[in-house]
Amino acid sequence: MAERSGVSRRMVVLVEKGQTNPSVTTLLLLSDALGIGLPTLVSEHEGMPAALTRRGDGSILWTSERGGTGTLLAGTPSPDVLELWEWHLAAGDAHVSTAHTPGTREILHVTDGTVTLTTGDEQRVLHAGDTCAFDGDQSHSYANETGRAASFTLAVFEPDVGTGHDPGTPS
Repeated sequence: MAERSGVSRRMVVLVEKGQTNPSVTTLLLLSDALGIGLPTLVSEHEGMPAALTRRGDGSILWTSERGGTGTLLAGTPSPDVLELWEWHLAAGDAHVSTAHTPGTREILHVTDGTVTLTTGDEQRVLHAGDTCAFDGDQSHSYANETGRAASFTLAVFEPDVGTGHDPGTPS
């Protein structure tokens, strides 16, 4: 698993034993290596035609020292994974994401405050009500450079998860 995912053996063992709080990047690497999408890896729902997530029941997969959170609300199984996230960034928070597999697309919609979205070398300042679609197969980040909290909803589409597609090879 370590070799296939690129995650250290120690980290794999710590995740298996529930003795660490892995980053979203680590969870994505592990789910890709297993040939399943991230929603399947962290889901409590199995084999259900519909999975309902009540307020407060999502999987919090990112937290910051300032109190920010990234919560996976729902997702579809592989091979074409679609995820819905809810993010809250405290003042000064930032989350840096490595490039996802080729063909990944994201749509970010700011619901409150101001979010600075950086994709590759481009930076955009988005305000409440603004929406931006972008390629998630490049490094990107979400930041709150203001003095008040910000929130956004994020949809992530990642094709061909678990189909043997090499994430290092362009599709």
